[in-house]
Amino acid sequence: RAGVGQDFAINAGDRIYFAEDQSALSPEAEETLRKQAAWLRKYPNVMVQVEGHADERGTREYNISLSARRATTAREFLLAQGVEASRISSIAYGKERPVALCNAEQCWSQNRRAVTVVTGGAKTS
Repeated sequence: RAGVGQDFAINAGDRIYFAEDQSALSPEAEETLRKQAAWLRKYPNVMVQVEGHADERGTREYNISLSARRATTAREFLLAQGVEASRISSIAYGKERPVALCNAEQCWSQNRRAVTVVTGGAKTS
């Protein structure tokens, strides 16, 4: 039986991506966040944290700020979809946790993301 976090990642999608230097949501990101909100409404005891990330370019301070805006944008979209504020925290990681390492757009684009992680209340039975 899949864990709740895995179920969330598979059925809702746990990450969205951003354009360079942007925190605005793309239509694809909005669709993923709508699926996340629907999943979270189905499991009202689940708590999540939205992690904001940036690519390696730019200063640490700039990337922390940008990743915070990305996490906040995703969190606010989930709130607008009816998920209670008390269930969603956010954190900014800047460029500290890349998922892809190379000096090219193919890696940078994977690192410009917000990831929604199940942090608690994960009882589905």
